[in-house]
Amino acid sequence: MSEIKKIGVIGGGSWATAITKMLCNNVTEVIWYMRNEGAIEHLKAYKHNPNYLSSVEFDVTKLVLTNDINEAVAQADYLIFAIPSAFLETELQKLTVSLTDKIIFSAIKGIVPETSLIVGEHFHHAYDIPYYNIGVITGPCHAEEVALERLSYLTIACGDENKAKFIAKNLSGNYIKTKITDDIIGTEYAAMLKNIYAIAAGIAHGLGYGDNFQSVIMSNAIREMKKFIRKVHKMKRNINDSAYLGDLLVTGYSVFSRNRMFGNMIGKGYTVKSAMMEMSMVAEGYYATKSAYKLNQGYGAKTPIIDAVHAILYENKNAKKIFKELTDKLD
Repeated sequence: MSEIKKIGVIGGGSWATAITKMLCNNVTEVIWYMRNEGAIEHLKAYKHNPNYLSSVEFDVTKLVLTNDINEAVAQADYLIFAIPSAFLETELQKLTVSLTDKIIFSAIKGIVPETSLIVGEHFHHAYDIPYYNIGVITGPCHAEEVALERLSYLTIACGDENKAKFIAKNLSGNYIKTKITDDIIGTEYAAMLKNIYAIAAGIAHGLGYGDNFQSVIMSNAIREMKKFIRKVHKMKRNINDSAYLGDLLVTGYSVFSRNRMFGNMIGKGYTVKSAMMEMSMVAEGYYATKSAYKLNQGYGAKTPIIDAVHAILYENKNAKKIFKELTDKLD
């Protein structure tokens, strides 16, 4: 009889909550690390995460809850990281136990600012995790719809097919369908880039552009994404698959999209700081914009949408003027 592999979830936000909910449908025990001790106590008493997706009820007998990241890492064989990329390294610096014998899956859609690397590359270079022990969990899937038990799809990427299948099996259910792929780099870059394009869609909406222009933004965005990813990691992939185009569309159009919401506020005249304060949530695309723009200085892909969002967020350029210029670069 094979040994049962234990799965740990690192993070206390909405995506971590949704992933833990999916796992609890399939496994007898999930190790769940969240920093907030008050949230842990609330979960134990009332079976809900008080801060995120509070409608989700957990069978707490299936949860091993801890606010000690070392305890979670030590107990788990597979670790699913689901915290904002901007704060990943801060959490990892708390580690005193080794990650080298762990299988790491990232559900993080962003770039690690300290190294300007996507999360998988960061774990490989900074923590010596071999690529065959690194995987990616991507959409198209919003945590809020998982909470509502609406049909959702996930793509699981890993160089080791058996590890991808293991995670896919334990996340799947009657309202979660999963597929696997070996395009670890491409799917993770796509998950990062789509947040930038969702900010662009939000800015356009905030400025008063209609659905016709939104469709042009999205069709140009998927082609721009294809050019960028081909520069980073050239391999055979269908950019129209759900992991790329599907994830882009749901993030660009959904009312649950934090990045679209953030962009909408910017388009309406909010400053970056005021938009972040009002949202009280992290818009990954804000950090991704700076990193993607910087990376592309070396790659040289044609990225007018990324350039426009960067000019507005980081160069204090007028959004209305920048988007007027952008309209002449799209087709």
